[in-house]
Amino acid sequence: MKITNVQTQKVLVPLKKPLITAIHKTDSVGVVIVKIETDTGLVGENYVFALNKDRLDVFDAMIKSLTQFLIGNNPVYVEKIWQQMWQDCNPVGQKGIAISAISAIDTALWDLIGKQANMPLYQVFGACRDKVKTYASSGLWLSSNIDELIEEAHGFIDQGFRSMKLRLGKPDLKEDVERARALRASVGDDIEILTDANQSLTPRQAIALGRQLEDLNIAWLEEPVPAHDLAGHNRVLEAINIPVASGETDYTRFGMKDMLDHKAVDILMPDLQRIGGLSEFRKAAALASAYHIPVSSHIFTEQSLSIAGSADNCISVEHVDWFAPLYQEKIVINDGFIDMPMGAGIGFNFDYDFIDQNLI
Repeated sequence: MKITNVQTQKVLVPLKKPLITAIHKTDSVGVVIVKIETDTGLVGENYVFALNKDRLDVFDAMIKSLTQFLIGNNPVYVEKIWQQMWQDCNPVGQKGIAISAISAIDTALWDLIGKQANMPLYQVFGACRDKVKTYASSGLWLSSNIDELIEEAHGFIDQGFRSMKLRLGKPDLKEDVERARALRASVGDDIEILTDANQSLTPRQAIALGRQLEDLNIAWLEEPVPAHDLAGHNRVLEAINIPVASGETDYTRFGMKDMLDHKAVDILMPDLQRIGGLSEFRKAAALASAYHIPVSSHIFTEQSLSIAGSADNCISVEHVDWFAPLYQEKIVINDGFIDMPMGAGIGFNFDYDFIDQNLI
């Protein structure tokens, strides 16, 4: 099997509701679709995204600049290709846009490898489970008042979720505490509540907030302080009785190692686009296991299931519905779990009717 062509398409995916966190506000996500074609007729698929459609042209150009390492090569040499792209990006920096482009290509290559084997990727990688815990993360935004939070939370429960993420970061910490208490009182003790401050707090503020949330049985406090403040993460982790989760904003296994070496997290949260694709995600999960640290994937629900089904220390996947319209297959939640996809490769295939109608 040889790669014969690489195509990209830019697509705008509307959101059901505006996404508002302490650092984000958006009504849509822009996506660069990647299709890697081969002489066998098999096609590997993946995407990278940007909030709204900002910087899509930059993603697209970076991906195209790396196709020189693909054409004419066998996709099973995915590790060789990854290293060639990595070295080529050294002069422009091995973080940011460069890694997102590598991720787009790498994950599409793995999709191809799974399709050639006619196996789901989690089995190609070596399966450890057939379903994984998930949590609802497409809501409970800062913009919602308490009544709206409660209504949305019960909607998630009706969909089959048993875990959900509440965004924090109000100017007055008392308001964050009030919202968390109201949510816990409404959903009861059997529903898991996760919280995410989206890097909006100082260590002192995060500690004060965490201590006020401790009696609510909060499963984790995510990105309590700016992502680069690893000492601040450790300071918060040591001071509160709530696990600290982070990692989505750093790049490759080297960024994950920095977090682990600084004892900055109780749960590591690699983001597929920033980590560098499935190749690098697998390495990051293995690295975390050596530190006895669990991982939980950030966004990219469909693709991350292959990691969740093959990495024993993966405790959950984040469920966001933003990208569901891109796919023919739909994720189903059963009592808080997602079954592993059984289709070949990633197990989800693009819906080109939707894509063609939403091209930019």
